[in-house]
Order: sequence, then structure tokens, then C-alpha cells
Amino acid sequence: QVQLVESGGGSVQAGGSLRLSCAASRDINTRNCMAWFRQAPGKEREGVAAIGSDGSTSYPESVKGRFTISQDKAAKTLYLQMNSLKPEDTAMYYCAAKFYPFWTAAPSCSRLRSDYNYWGQGTQVTVSS
Repeated sequence: QVQLVESGGGSVQAGGSLRLSCAASRDINTRNCMAWFRQAPGKEREGVAAIGSDGSTSYPESVKGRFTISQDKAAKTLYLQMNSLKPEDTAMYYCAAKFYPFWTAAPSCSRLRSDYNYWGQGTQVTVSS
């Protein structure tokens, strides 16, 4: 079993920045996909950033150029740097992961909820106008 613990959420004014962290309970220097999702009240959970063990990243257009996902493998931590925040970024943010056997090729990491099997409890981000 893998535990993921998010931190770094809070309240910020529009245009501000936040950095979210996700601490993993196991080594992430392995074949894996890790991602950040968010869910606003009454809306579906959506992927806002994904990163593969080869360092490849993907973002939806809604956050591209404003959000940056990264990993510190030595610290077993995933990050999401969020700049130029907008009120529509207000949501609960979740960290997610999936791990693959070492003998597999580096996976192509999606932002689909169904592709991830480990989830954190979430951290709230609120952006005021």
C-alpha cells in the first residue's frame, strides 16, 4: 500500500502563487506516473498535470504556462507550482500515482482519473478575486 499526503494548499488572491507538495510513502525513483487532479464542488475530477518517470509532462490548456509539475525523487515528493492563479482554479487538489514493474518501458502518463490507483486525501486551494 502506498500513502500520498498533500500539503501546501490555502487561500490566495487572483494572480498569486502556491506550491503544492505530495509526499509518498515509497520510493518514486521507479517506473511510475504521478499526477495532480482537482475537483470543484459539483464538477468532475480533472487532471491538471501529469509526469512520468522519464520526466515527460502534460497539462491541459486551462493551466498550461501557469502550472508546473515536478518531482524530487530523493525526497519522494511530487510538486505542483501554480502561478497566476484564477478564481476558477479554486478546488480540492489531489495527488495520484500508479507504479509499474521495473522491467516495463516508461509509461505514457495520462491525466485520466481511471489510470491512477493511489490517491491522497486532498488539499484545498481557494483563489479570491
